[in-house]
Amino acid sequence: MNILSAENVSKSFTEKVLFENLSFGVSKGQRVALVGINGCGKSTFLNVLGGKLQPDTGSVSIRKGTMTAFLGQNFDFNQELSIEENIFDTANEKHKIVKEYEVAVVDPDVDSEYLQELMEKMDQYNLWDFDSSIKQILSALEITNLELPISALSGGQLKRVALAKVLMQEPDLLILDEPTNHLDIKVIEWLEKYLSNMTVIMVTHDRYFLDNVATDIVEMDMGTLFYYKGNYEYFLQKKAEREEQMMVEADRAKNILRRELEWMRRQPKARGTKSKSRIEAFYEWQKKAKTPEFAGKVELDMKQTRQGGKILEVDKLSKKYDGLVIADEFSYIFRKGDKIGIVGPNGVGKSTFLHMLTGEEPFDSGTIDAGTTTIFGHFKQQDLFYSPEDRVIDIVKNIAENIEQPDGSSMSASNFLTKFLFPPAVQYSPVHKLSGGEKKRLQLLLTLIKNPNFLILDEPTNDLDIMTLNVLEDFLQAYKGSLIIVSHDRYFMDNLVEHLFIFEGNGIITDFPGNYTDYREYVEEVEALKAQEDKKVKPTDSSKAETSNAKKLSYKEQKDFEQLEAEIEEFTAKKEKLALKLSEGNLEYSEIQPIADELKLITEQLEEKELKWLEYSERV
Repeated sequence: MNILSAENVSKSFTEKVLFENLSFGVSKGQRVALVGINGCGKSTFLNVLGGKLQPDTGSVSIRKGTMTAFLGQNFDFNQELSIEENIFDTANEKHKIVKEYEVAVVDPDVDSEYLQELMEKMDQYNLWDFDSSIKQILSALEITNLELPISALSGGQLKRVALAKVLMQEPDLLILDEPTNHLDIKVIEWLEKYLSNMTVIMVTHDRYFLDNVATDIVEMDMGTLFYYKGNYEYFLQKKAEREEQMMVEADRAKNILRRELEWMRRQPKARGTKSKSRIEAFYEWQKKAKTPEFAGKVELDMKQTRQGGKILEVDKLSKKYDGLVIADEFSYIFRKGDKIGIVGPNGVGKSTFLHMLTGEEPFDSGTIDAGTTTIFGHFKQQDLFYSPEDRVIDIVKNIAENIEQPDGSSMSASNFLTKFLFPPAVQYSPVHKLSGGEKKRLQLLLTLIKNPNFLILDEPTNDLDIMTLNVLEDFLQAYKGSLIIVSHDRYFMDNLVEHLFIFEGNGIITDFPGNYTDYREYVEEVEALKAQEDKKVKPTDSSKAETSNAKKLSYKEQKDFEQLEAEIEEFTAKKEKLALKLSEGNLEYSEIQPIADELKLITEQLEEKELKWLEYSERV
């Protein structure tokens, strides 16, 4: 049974119809990925499903009692408040219940019926361990200082705070629009595991994330939804089969249409006497005979400027920024055809490093020497800069009226835009009307229009649809120039890069031979070997033995450790028994307060014992 159902929903913006009469449903445990080209209406459809937008027609219904949470691409935070104040606002119903219970349980004048109602809610939503769940989420998302003001956060930090806020609600249904944008790979891998038992509707371009999370793929194409039960590879196979079948049907319709067109043209004055059903059938065949565009396909082709013998040489490059060491005497000589990926956690200075290579950011010491023939194409994380009145075609013409092609011919700015799926109607529209993905596609066009022979792509996959990513990958695989990519998209990196610069922090940049999957396997092997070494008892001299023994548990501490395990079991049982008593609802008012006080005390003591047990367990 569906926990969310949409019936015949439609949505238009001014003259553009995004979708009409779409029906959709999701059942408990399903994790549905919605895919399609930029601008087809995916985000709008999610906003309609999540109640953020009203459809023009149709309705969306959610089963009674279903708690939903929505993560959009834009975050509605109060800039004057801290992280904690924004996360734990009144919109988080479960946190509100916990806080109300904590206040009520220590209030001597609390109404017994009110307290009983709160305890029933604590049971209903299983909130007795809510605090530990919150700590787990905050830790995994690397949110350590809750006192920081929202206004001081970067884009990546804001994304993690927004994600924490929706996950803490522990919703029955989670709606996510591009959840992996601006997250580093470590956090994405944690999120994959966290979502594995939830009910999710999501838009994502991250194909590994899609494969690891989604149970179903729904494609939005030409205003229609197409359903696929399986992984990304299965989706590609079935999509190709569907498009081939539609081409066959279109060819058949064209043949029939030729005959029907002759019939329609005969005796024009007697049109009223013709068969009405046959006339209606003619118009239906006319629709079917149109060659399906399958939402279009970006065409990437550019003339590449010749590279000389010297590409780019970096020698003992060092840079500190606000106390952060970004590079410490880093050296590398770039070669023709280098395809390098850059990985590392958010905040270590990857983007700053790229700006130093192109001369847009000063550095403290060292040298960066680019060859005379090296032409950079730098795709940046920042959004396009444009004025409210700027049209799409104006931005392109500001760079070039005509673009030279690989065969030596030239192409007008308008035709070049068409190759990037910007038809004339869109070209003469204001840039601010484009979707997030369309703006990124325009930004990619502006990067390639200069015919660079050294491409630097900083998070190029954010907001680009999967179909465009496939075309971009094909283009970059055939690209003869030098290439640097910063991306959290593991699939994209694995397909393109041959070695990595690992930003390990404190200015350490390691050159690793291989792609991201190779690197992850290497890290896992190193960690496994280290764990094995730690378990081995190594022969030591007496002085080393004394040092080693000092780190291990003493006899008394070992006894305490064993005792703690028994006490934790005992206190856990007591806590559960007291909580059950309170939730049964048959206690007198005079009995409730003492039991509540005891439960609070037991919980505090249990937390202390668990903390001490963890400290001991690290030294066993």
